[in-house]
Amino acid sequence: MYTQVFDPMGNMALSALIAFIPIVFFFLVLVILKVKGYWAGLMTAGLAIALAVLFFQMPLNLAVVSAVHGFVYGFFPIGWIVLAATFLYNLTVETGQFEIIKKSISSITDDRRLQVLLICFCFGAFLEGAAGFGTPVAITAAMLVGLGFRARYAACLALLANTAPVAFGGLGIPVLVAAQVTGLDSANISRLLAWILPLIGIIIPFYIVIVMSGIKGVWELFPAIVVCSGSFAIVLGLTSYFLGPVLPDITASIACLVCMTLFLKIWKPATIFRFENDVPIEENKEKLHMKDVIRAWSPFIILIIMIADWGIKSVLALLNTVTIAFPVPIINNAIISGTTHKALPMIFSLNWLSAAGTAIVLAALVSCIVLRVSPIRAIKIFISSCKQLRWTFVVIGSVLGYAYVGNNSGMITTMGYFVAGSGALFPLFASIIGWIGTFVTGSDTSANALFAKLQTTAFEAIGSSGFLGVGANLAGGGLGKMISPQSIAIAAAVTNIVGEEGELYKFSMKHSIILLTIVSIYIYMIAGPLNFLIPVVKGEALAASAVDPSLLYQAGAMFLAGTVVLFAIFAVVFKPIKNKI
Repeated sequence: MYTQVFDPMGNMALSALIAFIPIVFFFLVLVILKVKGYWAGLMTAGLAIALAVLFFQMPLNLAVVSAVHGFVYGFFPIGWIVLAATFLYNLTVETGQFEIIKKSISSITDDRRLQVLLICFCFGAFLEGAAGFGTPVAITAAMLVGLGFRARYAACLALLANTAPVAFGGLGIPVLVAAQVTGLDSANISRLLAWILPLIGIIIPFYIVIVMSGIKGVWELFPAIVVCSGSFAIVLGLTSYFLGPVLPDITASIACLVCMTLFLKIWKPATIFRFENDVPIEENKEKLHMKDVIRAWSPFIILIIMIADWGIKSVLALLNTVTIAFPVPIINNAIISGTTHKALPMIFSLNWLSAAGTAIVLAALVSCIVLRVSPIRAIKIFISSCKQLRWTFVVIGSVLGYAYVGNNSGMITTMGYFVAGSGALFPLFASIIGWIGTFVTGSDTSANALFAKLQTTAFEAIGSSGFLGVGANLAGGGLGKMISPQSIAIAAAVTNIVGEEGELYKFSMKHSIILLTIVSIYIYMIAGPLNFLIPVVKGEALAASAVDPSLLYQAGAMFLAGTVVLFAIFAVVFKPIKNKI
């Protein structure tokens, strides 16, 4: 048995300094020494094991098994999502459908900045809200490359855009986990976020345009940016305030896509922004047949339907009946929490059917039927996608290995306690804790599982609201997503620049810190003069209503059956293409 240690040196500052070493080391070897991502990840995981054993008194076998546990989790479900998304994208490229997609996007706008807003911000927000876990970065970055963006540029923009919707990602899972950990009402947390996250939603479209073309570009696109950020932020805030944490990303992204598409039909920028040597594709101006456009977009339309199905509670309940769950050998119940003083269960759940990656793979397989791709060709594309991602799996696995060692040993909590020791100034630094949590784990959900309770305790200790502590953690965690090694590895993989992760970090870290500073100041103001934004009612966590499992499974089966019928009709409507791929 091992009890987590949070201050092994008897001095919190010194203990935190040791806990920060793996993060500093990772940046050093990746950005300064330009070591390849998979080597940097493996060395960081090894260093974390050594520090956990030497300074945090964690037994060697528990440290090693923690790393292995994280490495396996990096393959499933995270790596599974990345592989599935890459397979789906490669399928559209190999069948030639992406050329039509390019033409359809260019028919809306030739301006590269507006293309980024449509794909990365609007469509990416939907993917984040429905699936999360790297899906939006994987798909949007690949789409930009297909549209002619330079690989590194596309990866950077996809990472930057995937910030505003993160807190409500995966149908609100980060908020629901925070509510579960803290005992606060998720609806009240969501009401507070209605005053925080729309600010990020307003800033990001402006920020993307500034990054691409400077302040001048903002004035050139000002009406379109206002429509984009305004539609997203307003619907996000209203949904969050009145409907809770499950649907904000979905409703906001759809509103943003519809408003942008309609607006760009009647308004065009006076100056069209293109890249150097970026020759306009004149054939994009030719009239596209609606049937061809729908066929080309069918993999992503099917993806949206599948992800929506997988997000329905009854469908998930049905699919989870085939989950294989087993305790992780050696480490299960072998670690005592330093905060609750209870043994921590370590269960690995192989929810192979209900995983988001499975929904994406099934969307790709249905797309093969619609696009008339032969099974042999589909298998070749899948194998090619696996080869493309082989080193990415190592990066993701090693980073998750470090995260699990840091979490189980207490190192990550040590960093949080150190930042929380800033007293009355703590609200100014609170978002940094969520930022660190998402950086280390790659997930705002995990960041809240780690630090949400710490945040509420710290805020209440200085006479503020625990709700604001959770809000700060969620907002900071969203901004940490773009610097997470997991996100960086995904972006590098789908754009075929594995080995250049350090360059992505140079871009992401600078902009992440700028945005974090803005949000931190805003949180500090809410703790002071703007405290009227904090919900007055401090409700307890809502008890889940009892539902007959059989009725839940029947509802899930009905949803899936309806989806199968819809896809069958979809496949029949589109007659076979003349030349099979």
